Amino acid sequence: MKKKKKLLLINPWIHDFACYDLWLKPLGFLTLARVLSERGYDISFIDCLDIHHPEMKGSASGKALKRRKFGAGRFYKENIKKPELFKEIPRRYSRYGITPELFKKEMSGRPVPDAILVTSMMTYWYPGPFMAIEMAKEVFPDVPVILGGIYATLCHEHAEKHSGADHVLKAEDINKTADFLDRLTGHKSGSEEKEAPDRYPMFGLLGKVDTVCLLTSRGCPYSCLYCASPLLSPGFTFKDPLLVADEIEYWHKKKGVKDFAFYDDALLYKPEEHLIPILEEILQRKIVCNLHAPNGLHLRGMTSTLASLMQIAGFRTIRWGLETSDVKRQLSSGGKITNEEFKETVSHLKEAGFPPRDIGVYILAGLPFQEKEDVIETICFVKESGARPMITEYSPIPGTRLFDDAVRASKFPIRDEPLVHNNTIVPCQWEGLTYKDMEDLKFMTRPPLSRQGKA
Repeated sequence: MKKKKKLLLINPWIHDFACYDLWLKPLGFLTLARVLSERGYDISFIDCLDIHHPEMKGSASGKALKRRKFGAGRFYKENIKKPELFKEIPRRYSRYGITPELFKKEMSGRPVPDAILVTSMMTYWYPGPFMAIEMAKEVFPDVPVILGGIYATLCHEHAEKHSGADHVLKAEDINKTADFLDRLTGHKSGSEEKEAPDRYPMFGLLGKVDTVCLLTSRGCPYSCLYCASPLLSPGFTFKDPLLVADEIEYWHKKKGVKDFAFYDDALLYKPEEHLIPILEEILQRKIVCNLHAPNGLHLRGMTSTLASLMQIAGFRTIRWGLETSDVKRQLSSGGKITNEEFKETVSHLKEAGFPPRDIGVYILAGLPFQEKEDVIETICFVKESGARPMITEYSPIPGTRLFDDAVRASKFPIRDEPLVHNNTIVPCQWEGLTYKDMEDLKFMTRPPLSRQGKA
């Protein structure tokens, strides 16, 4: 029998001022792992963000780890030195995930792989992948390292120049990535008969599976000025609703998973063709679970019938993307919603039984040359509508239509240094909306003290 080629996949640390686990999983990476496994590769996986690692529980970092009832919560973290660019930001900077010593131990206990794959997420999180690449090369100096993911795609030249990876791949069709690995390793892919669940992302590689993320569509039918979706997933396609229901049923009934998070960019687009059939299948199959939508749903198309169905089927965490109540800015940024549609949606949700504290509405603040008063008006509008405003700081993304405006507005070198895409520093701060203003705006949206523990 021919020996299988071995691949080591690494989900790296996050370096940031703050990071909260809202069912964060490397969904694309785990889907790639599934494809590679089906092609006959021997897959090994190290998750630097592992919240269940048994050797972390007794560590100094592990003592502060807390989880909420629906599976969201904190990562392990360790305070580290801030990059020089952030020296004036009055906040601590941390590395989120397992300790470097444990990471090195995890690598050292494995056979030498034929290739190492490292993924990347936010553009300004690149220090984590860089650190993983450096340490992987120390343990396996003769093994090629491939960097992929969001940062590698959006900041490709920066990654090629600075990451230390032997190859940097842009996001494209997963099968093309697999073909590249075949050429690199000399592997000859074969098709093996697999049971149905293997078409799902390989969450089992993460160890304990207590929450599952779902991607029921690819891309987005909208084209917002600030969003990278068209760059990462051009076009828009739905997944068969029955297959989505099969996936939920598999993890719930076979593995006991109760919490599922939708990571679609447009979950409510044409709901009668997609979300409604999914929810009806959940109810028909008697799947009792908790559903979450943390990414920010678009509001257009919501009806009282859909709101009731979402409540009955088990939605517990819903975040909506209003962005702004300013009509001109709504039209110029993509035209996804009007104020009247927003108020009507909130009304439907309240009638369906969703309490105001659970109707979280993302407000985008810190846009190029945006003024503080614009954000205050939107906060007041959301509160008056009976929903809960939540500030989301703008992060400039290379390649988006708003990026050139952000370059002109920012005092930071955002074109050349992805670190300063970090929304915490308010990259486009100016006299009309300062760093201090942003802190004041976030304070305005905090729930009353009596409810903060439940928010």
